[in-house]
Amino acid sequence: MDGKALRILAEGEGSYLKVDPDGFRSHTAQKDRRMRSKLMTAAEAIQRYVADGDYVVWEINYLQRGPAALLREIIRQQKRRLWVGGKFTWVAVALLVEAGCCDRADMGFFVGGGAVTRAVLEKRLTIYEYSNLVMTARLRAGAMGVTFIPIRSLGGTDGFKYSGAKLIEDPYTGEPTVIVPALNPDVALIHVHQADEYGNARAFGTNISDIEAALASRKVIISAEEIINTEEFRHKPGLTRIPYYVVDAVVHQPFGAYPGEMPGSYASDTAHVIEVFGAVARDRIKAYLDKWVYSVANEEQLLSQLVGMTKMAELRRRASSVSLEAYRA
Repeated sequence: MDGKALRILAEGEGSYLKVDPDGFRSHTAQKDRRMRSKLMTAAEAIQRYVADGDYVVWEINYLQRGPAALLREIIRQQKRRLWVGGKFTWVAVALLVEAGCCDRADMGFFVGGGAVTRAVLEKRLTIYEYSNLVMTARLRAGAMGVTFIPIRSLGGTDGFKYSGAKLIEDPYTGEPTVIVPALNPDVALIHVHQADEYGNARAFGTNISDIEAALASRKVIISAEEIINTEEFRHKPGLTRIPYYVVDAVVHQPFGAYPGEMPGSYASDTAHVIEVFGAVARDRIKAYLDKWVYSVANEEQLLSQLVGMTKMAELRRRASSVSLEAYRA
């Protein structure tokens, strides 16, 4: 090694979203940082900030504090040609694929089933292979404003071939090391416990990479169980997980994680979880979408007509015994 050139030893064959940290920085620098209300409906947020062909990520998943309501709205609006970050998502990718919304997916982990397999075989869906850990690292690199990040995994696997990773000679040690491209998604969807009208957000309990996803993405849509006064954020700033200035839209969406759980607020709907897993496993997603997405105009109708107050009250009773007050103290 002559100390002048970075040696690339091997390269994956997978495509990846263009790495453009300077372009991303220029975009974020132009965001309006005034304290202005960003409250809008889910339909307005998705219509305004999710465009056909966008790269979309979301945190947690369809069954645990995920932005399930926002994902259903994407399907209702029939967004097309989305490239999604399929990190720890369980069933959401399969729903988007069967709905015709998604034609590319970076695969961390998600449940496939007949719809995904058929789409791949018919060349309606292309999958690039990573892992939950690697996808999180890519988002972190995007948030840091760097073009790539070294990782201590993926090398020596079949998945390396189908990724955008590269094997290089470490310029410091001379040893082989894997690097992966930074990821700056077009849109991040994040469901939280509390937000104010400007976009400051709190998410309690277990998290994965909410902060990284928000800081790495060009557009950020927050859905929140509760809209609270900004003074509460000023009183306890340490609880703020996502700052207002990276957020583009705030949606007040009680039960926005349904049928999943919202820790400390409500439990998952076990019967619905079994139903959606069954739909994916048995290749019956169309019937599931007809019932839970297309039959209603919005989430408010879904909750009132298909779930009902009795079921919602039951889910609240079954929620974790850990009160949110413990996190706010």
